[in-house]
Amino acid sequence: MEFTQPKKIFIVDDDEMLTEALSDYLTRKVAHKISVFPTGEDCMQHISENPDVVILDFYLNTVRKDAANGLEVLEAFRKHLPNTRFIMLSSQESYATAAKTIQKGAEQYVIKDDNAFQKIADLI
Repeated sequence: MEFTQPKKIFIVDDDEMLTEALSDYLTRKVAHKISVFPTGEDCMQHISENPDVVILDFYLNTVRKDAANGLEVLEAFRKHLPNTRFIMLSSQESYATAAKTIQKGAEQYVIKDDNAFQKIADLI
């Protein structure tokens, strides 16, 4: 991993173990300021903090039954955070899903696999 300046990063994912592990991984060499949110709605309450990067899970519906999915959250955030970088994180290996997220404003689409954390770190 290349050394970078610390960034303000939001991780939006309903998998608590994943968010903790990813947060630990990303702060291992660079002291990024990371905030974790289980839903897009929770994250939206902190939008005024202007994160540099938002790592966003595609499916966000296990915490709240009516929670928006990652694509809906991405669309809402894009309107308010035009200069923020968005990385979509998903277990969906569908090209169509990836293309949709890129079309809606995600910089990258990272599949949750053994190399996902390193791919994200390289993008940040």
